[in-house]
Amino acid sequence: MSAKGLKALVFSTVLGTLVLPAAPASAQPPTPPKTGYKAPLAADGHPDLQGVWTSATVTRLERNPRDGASLVLTEAQTQKIEGKTKAQIDLGNKPTDPNAKVTDLPADCSGGRGTNCNYNAAWTDPGSVVMRVNGQPRNGFITTTSDGRVPMRKDVKVNQFGQRTLKPGAGPSDNPETRALGERCLLSFGNSSGPVMLPGLYNNTYQFVQTKDEVAIDVEMVHDIRHIRLNTSTHIPASVRPWMGDSIGHWEGNSLVVETTNFNPEQVFRGASEHLKVTERFTRTAKDRLHYSFWVEDPTVFAQPWGGEYEFSKITGQVYEYACHEGNYGLVGILQGAREEDRTGHKTAPTNIDQKAKAADDDGEG
Repeated sequence: MSAKGLKALVFSTVLGTLVLPAAPASAQPPTPPKTGYKAPLAADGHPDLQGVWTSATVTRLERNPRDGASLVLTEAQTQKIEGKTKAQIDLGNKPTDPNAKVTDLPADCSGGRGTNCNYNAAWTDPGSVVMRVNGQPRNGFITTTSDGRVPMRKDVKVNQFGQRTLKPGAGPSDNPETRALGERCLLSFGNSSGPVMLPGLYNNTYQFVQTKDEVAIDVEMVHDIRHIRLNTSTHIPASVRPWMGDSIGHWEGNSLVVETTNFNPEQVFRGASEHLKVTERFTRTAKDRLHYSFWVEDPTVFAQPWGGEYEFSKITGQVYEYACHEGNYGLVGILQGAREEDRTGHKTAPTNIDQKAKAADDDGEG
């Protein structure tokens, strides 16, 4: 998948060189830029969103303080980030010394993931360029807070990875049910399928299929399928909580507006509760660009509603099958290791790198 992904997200030279004024933080959901583009119409008479799109990028949900507080990066910052990423990709593509030990590999890791490099860059495909919105290189997706961070309530406790804490006395490796959904192949890693749909370590490809009654999104990561029901304004009963929630959509001009509630309680996004509501907008702004905005509400966890935006890029080709459990012994190894710790009484504490990697994974980091 790496070769496909590296070629998939090649942005327009014109878009990449536009210099636009920085967008200030806003208390309102972001609106799509006015580009004058008129999208072709699908059979249902609405703008055609169909095709294969990718969100692969080195930009993430929250701004990286290392690159400053501004939403918009300078050209120098953009070149530095993309240059460093290219060097990492080039290093990962080189043949590995057959005599190398795992302790020799950290320089080849993708984002320094895990003790002794559990992934090197050759196996990942998070993207190679900074995300651009209407030509602006961005330092993060969130646009509605001044620092570009998720506005958490200070009186609500969630763990350092943005997830709700385990029950007292429970451990993350007590049984399969306490491991992450992605490790159990139940739902995508990070938040690839959404809502909010976020790029991750690899498999950032989506196929949109559109009819007059539904828009379906085939998510490459863990082969999730998002079903967006149209022509209704009524959610399913609150007692029914499917994976990825209950999404209902309608058209406002050229934008598909999707409201999602009724999230499964195991699918936790940034510590949100059962009251989470996410509103998304999908708008074609160019032949090969799909503007995506999101608005997140849960007053029991977040200090204020918040949102942001990015752009999908159109690609050729198809979404490939994601086979998760076949030949996968990772979950078995995790549980066996935990039982060995129980037997010996020797606990292997996670390193700072492990913690940062897990936090990055929950944020869709690559």
